[in-house]
Amino acid sequence: MINLVLILKNKKTRLPVSSGWVVFIKLQNTIKEVKGQNILTPAAIMTTHTKYELGFFPTPLQELKNFSALFQNDYQIFIKRDDHTGLATGGNKTRKLEYLLGEAMLQGADSIITAGAQQSNHCRQTAAACAQAGLTCHLLLGGDPPDEYNGNLLLSGMLGANIHFTGKQRKGEDLEMLAKQLKEKGLRPYIIPYGGSNLTGAMGYVEAAGELKDQLQRASLKMDYIFFASSSGGMQAGLILGMAMHGLSSKLMPVQIDKDETQEISLQASVAAIVRDGFSALELKGPVDTAQTHTIRGYEEAGYGVVTHQEKEAITTLARSEGIILDPVYTGRAFYGMMDHLRTRRIKPGANVLFWHTGGIPANFHYAEDLAKPGLGFGV
Repeated sequence: MINLVLILKNKKTRLPVSSGWVVFIKLQNTIKEVKGQNILTPAAIMTTHTKYELGFFPTPLQELKNFSALFQNDYQIFIKRDDHTGLATGGNKTRKLEYLLGEAMLQGADSIITAGAQQSNHCRQTAAACAQAGLTCHLLLGGDPPDEYNGNLLLSGMLGANIHFTGKQRKGEDLEMLAKQLKEKGLRPYIIPYGGSNLTGAMGYVEAAGELKDQLQRASLKMDYIFFASSSGGMQAGLILGMAMHGLSSKLMPVQIDKDETQEISLQASVAAIVRDGFSALELKGPVDTAQTHTIRGYEEAGYGVVTHQEKEAITTLARSEGIILDPVYTGRAFYGMMDHLRTRRIKPGANVLFWHTGGIPANFHYAEDLAKPGLGFGV
């Protein structure tokens, strides 16, 4: 039994669906029949925002009292724990995958293709989502086959993914080619873009903004700043759309993780394109705030996946003050960016600051040698 949730104008309708199913959906005063393959047009799917439930939500909103004390309590600092989404050690991609798999299954897909680096959190969570949904998973991973599988790569294999190593191509350059090959074999593949970052995936963070708003209201809190890692742009775009939809006024502080473009498109351009499409599809009013599509630069210069003293400092500081583990690629870099802003008082004293933890813990095991080098106080 497949459990799909169709979100119609912010109202949820839960539909149990089994093989050979027929569902009738009312969309804008039109009855549409859903049957077999080619179930809905892309426009209709976007109108319904079909969702396949994968994670545990809401994720915790936690105050970092010990960490705040490191800054003389000039700031009240919180963390949103999307490392607790529950899908194969969790992470932010679970939110995107709920919508991406929902769309794939309504289109009658039997296989999923996506791409990333060998330690991709997105690919690991995609493999887990496919295992849960009964879909075949194909991962296009940059580089050559390693001598040893560990971290996210090990888990992706455990979860049953078909792994294709693609050399220097780590951002989905070969997705269409593999899809063509699978179609020639009679399969029905669905392509998830690099990082799951398109409007469908961004819907996960449109919904997450509403989740955060509910938590803040219950706690009588207001966040002045929200820091998070931004790499492929879907989370950033989703939060921009979600804040516009739900009336949140926090300033987004996306820390750019990767200095490389995605298929010759800058991160800012990718975010702006999703936001423009989202404002139209979601019928949001008011001008798009283009300033929100910018990222905080300067922390990514070492390159993607290169561990420096910055990531090490961030990981050990949070681990030893709060018992919370970051990762060395995304959250470690973004958390250091937040620490640097707090230390240099680029954030006004007295502000409430939120760090959105996007997961990635398995990558620590791949980078163990770098993280455990002398000078970190690991006792080695």
